[in-house]
Formats: sequence, C-alpha cells, structure tokens
Amino acid sequence: MIIKSAELETVCGITSKLPDNMMPEIAFAGKSNVGKSSLINGLLNRKALARTSQSPGKTQTINFYNINKELYFVDLPGYGYAKVSQEIRNKWGKMIERFLHTSSQLRVIFLLVDIRHAPGENDKTMYDWISANGYTPIIICTKLDKIKRSQQAKNIKVIRDSLGVEKGTKIIPFSAVTKQGKEEIWDVIQATIAD
Repeated sequence: MIIKSAELETVCGITSKLPDNMMPEIAFAGKSNVGKSSLINGLLNRKALARTSQSPGKTQTINFYNINKELYFVDLPGYGYAKVSQEIRNKWGKMIERFLHTSSQLRVIFLLVDIRHAPGENDKTMYDWISANGYTPIIICTKLDKIKRSQQAKNIKVIRDSLGVEKGTKIIPFSAVTKQGKEEIWDVIQATIAD
C-alpha cells in the first residue's frame, strides 16, 4: 500500500467514549516495550508518528491513526508494565475489552511478542482474551534483527507452543531495523480490508 496520509486522529483515555468509525480497524496489542510504536512507524514509513520511548508504558490510551482516509490503525495500551498500579492496569484492561466488544469495524488484531523470549503470562492472557472475544490474533514476532537467523525457527516454535496458538495461526517475524516482515503484514491487512 502506498501511504499518502497517516495522522493520529483520536486518542481515547480510560473514560473517553470510543469513536464510531466507519472504516476498517486494524488493532495492535502487545506488552510495553515490545516495539509496537516502531512497528506502526515502520509500516507507515514514518519516523515518529507513533511515539517510541525508552521508558515502557508510554501508550496509556487507545490511539486511532487514520491511514489514507481508508482504514485505521488502532494502537492499544501496552500491558505488563510493572511501574503502573494494579488499579490502572485493570482500567486499561476494561478499556481494551470495551473496544473489542464495541468496535463494529475491527477486522484483525496483531499480537506482538518479542522473538527473543518465550511469551510471558501477560502475553498468554492477552492471546486467550482476544480469542475469547471471537478474534484469531495474528502473531508478530518483533526484534527479529536481535537474534541469529539460525535461532529463528526454534524461537518461533517456542512462541507457538507457549501461546498454544490454534493450528494455522499466522506468525510473522518482523524487524523494525531491516523491515523484514513488513510486506507480509501489509498483505494480511490488505486481504482483511478487501473482504
């Protein structure tokens, strides 16, 4: 897809009303510091549309990016950030759940996990939760450039087994540095919005 325009259109906090969008929505979920902002920027050929941060837990809102006035990227709050109180984490959970339950345009959810590590408890919970809400998440394994090529297949198998993904679930390795995986992710998005 040629990106003609990409802008942050709506930011929803814990008490905000979610927008009633009329265009397809593509959601991105993942732990804090898994590289969600870097992925979104990489897909859109932008340096800093989605704010990347050295301190995890930066995305505390649901951010809606209007792409080419034909679809939305929805950046969900990063989970599993230790310095945030349990109360706030619960509120984020409710906010994400509200989005999953009320969006009439949500087409696909990408769940980001770090290819270097086995998924944690939070990742498993998120995977199960997305599945329980009727979606089959597509797994994006970020930080691909940080491991040797020879480790790739083994690490992906660990992620597949740890999450207990359904047979046939798409798993896409991605590097924000080399952009490997970018085309494959766009192929999924375009197939989804063409339906």
